[in-house]
Amino acid sequence: MRLCSVVLMRSVLAILLVFATNVQAIVLEGVGHASIHGGDLDTARAEARKAAFRDLALQYEAQVSTRDTMENGVLTESRMQVASSAQARNARIVDEYRSGNLLRVIVRAEMSQGQGGACSAGEAARLKKRVAITGFPVLYPAQARVGRIDDAGEILPQQLQSQLRSAGLLQVFGATTLRMFDDLRNAPTVQQGSNRLTNVLQLAREMGVQFVVTGVIRDLGVADPSAWGSSVLDKMQRSIGAVDEGRRFVVDLMVFDGFSGSPVYQEQFAATAAWDAGPGASSGFGSAGFQKTAYGKAVGEVIGNMAQAVTEAVACQPFMTRIARVDGHNVTLESGATAGLRPGDELHLYRSARYFDAPGATPELRNAGLTVTLNNVHPDFSNGQMPMISGQVNIQRDDIAVIW
Repeated sequence: MRLCSVVLMRSVLAILLVFATNVQAIVLEGVGHASIHGGDLDTARAEARKAAFRDLALQYEAQVSTRDTMENGVLTESRMQVASSAQARNARIVDEYRSGNLLRVIVRAEMSQGQGGACSAGEAARLKKRVAITGFPVLYPAQARVGRIDDAGEILPQQLQSQLRSAGLLQVFGATTLRMFDDLRNAPTVQQGSNRLTNVLQLAREMGVQFVVTGVIRDLGVADPSAWGSSVLDKMQRSIGAVDEGRRFVVDLMVFDGFSGSPVYQEQFAATAAWDAGPGASSGFGSAGFQKTAYGKAVGEVIGNMAQAVTEAVACQPFMTRIARVDGHNVTLESGATAGLRPGDELHLYRSARYFDAPGATPELRNAGLTVTLNNVHPDFSNGQMPMISGQVNIQRDDIAVIW
C-alpha cells in the first residue's frame, strides 16, 4: 500500500506540475537508492539523498534532447542529453527503507525554477575544467597571401586561448602548433567507426586535460581577387570604391571529450567584411594593422563568440579527472586547488574498463558505486579516502573521479 500511495502521489504531482506554470514552488517527492558498505549507514544515506535530489530535479523540469548525425545515409552518431534547472528548498527525508545492504530514501522538497540556468545547481559548475587548444589549420593557404595572414592557423587559437584565460572559468593549455586532422576538407568526419578521434585521446592524456578544442579555417578568400592588382587602374578603382573589397572568414570549431574522443560541440562561424588595409599595413593575422581593418574587427568579434561557445559547451559537462595512484583506502587525483577542488569535496569513482577483443577502443566507464572524500588538496593534485580498500573494489590508476 505504501508503494502504491507513493507512485500515485508522484503521478498526481507530476500532472499538477504541467498546469501550475504560474506557481513559484511545487512540492514533489524523489526516490534515491544506495548500497551500504561496511555497515556505514550514514554514508549510504547521504548517497541515497543525493540520488533522490537528482530524481526531484528531473521530475520538475527535465529537458531531453537527441541529436543524430548522418553521413551518406549511415547513422554515425546518436547522442542524448538530459539537463535540469530546478532548485530544491525545505527538503526532508519522509521515508527510509532498508533491505539487506540496499537503502532507499524518499525526499520531499519544494521545487522551483533555478536562477542561473541549467548548470547553476550542479557542483561541477564551480570547478575549472582543463581544456587544450590546438592549431586551426587553413584549408586553402593561398587565400592568406592577401595581407600576409598565413599565420592565421596559429594566431587564431592563441587569441581564443587568451580570451578563455581572461574569462577565468577554465584551465586553458596551449598546443597551437599541433593539428588534429590529416584530411582538412573532410574534418572531423575521418575518424573511427564509432565517431571518435584517436589523436584527441592521446593529446588529452599527455596534457592531462578533459577537453580538446580544435578546428579548421575553411575560408579567408576575398570576394574579388582581381580587385587587388598592383596596377594604377586597380589602385584607382579601389580608392573610389568601384570594386568589391569584401573578404570572407569561415571557421569550424570543435570540442572533443578527452576521455572518450567523442565530439561534445561543433559549429561553423562566419563573417564578411571589407578588407580595407592599405599597402603594407597588415603583416600578420594578429598584427595591429590587421586588427584596425573592418575585416580584422569582424574576425575579432567571431573569436569572441567562439570563446563564449567553448565556455558554454563544457559548462554543463561533469568535472572529470584521472586517478593517479591508489593505496588501500587512499586515492590521489590528477587535479587540485587550481581546478577549484577543496578538502571535503566528494567525487564519484568510475572504473575505466577495456576489452581484450577491442584493445584500441575507448575505455568504458562503469560506476563503482563509491566516492572519494578529499582531505588534502595541492595545486595540481589532491588526496582523499574511499570507504573500501582498492583491492576489494578494483579501483586503480587511470580510473576516473567525477563531480556532477
